[in-house]
Amino acid sequence: MDEEIKIIDSKTKNEKIKNFFKENKKKLILIFVALILAVFSFYSYQVYKDKVNEQLANKYNSNIIQFENGDKSKIISSMKEIILDKNSTYSPLGLYFLIDNNLIENKDEINGFFDVLIDETNLKREIKNLIIYKKALYNSNYISENELIKILNPIINSESIWKSHSLYLIAEYFYFKNEKQKAKEFFNKILILSNSNTDIRIESQKRLNRDLSE
Repeated sequence: MDEEIKIIDSKTKNEKIKNFFKENKKKLILIFVALILAVFSFYSYQVYKDKVNEQLANKYNSNIIQFENGDKSKIISSMKEIILDKNSTYSPLGLYFLIDNNLIENKDEINGFFDVLIDETNLKREIKNLIIYKKALYNSNYISENELIKILNPIINSESIWKSHSLYLIAEYFYFKNEKQKAKEFFNKILILSNSNTDIRIESQKRLNRDLSE
């Protein structure tokens, strides 16, 4: 009797499964097709992304090679295009190259490119924080303390690995303006920060002991 019940239950289950597939045949086919398309789209996007990265790499490297003897105006134009491509790897490198080689004198233009990277480019958090820090460093000789702190606020108000660098930049900014009490406050913040960069911590302690010990 028990065996007969088991056989009936098994047949019933099989019948339910068959009916389910019959009733939902179109839906299941659509789901299967959608999954195939999703996999294909992802693969196609990765191929496209790799191709774009390769093209940008070639373009960037070509500019580097031609820099010494090439047409500077074309190199500048090409590097600007790379920045505006908003690529997470080569757009920052393009901007750093322009800055390091003093190829653009207009500070507003450089700051505009910094903003493209910070606000419009898909970057990992700490890469973005590094670019924010570099923007502050680039502007530190020309802007007010409020403007400098405003730029660095996203880092200062976080646990970023670039926080101690940012505090050190502000501290040095105040030190060279002879605002020693403000400088001392920021150097001390570095010393109590749990994830301070070791070299930054050492330099901060030296500055406090040597120049701000009063």
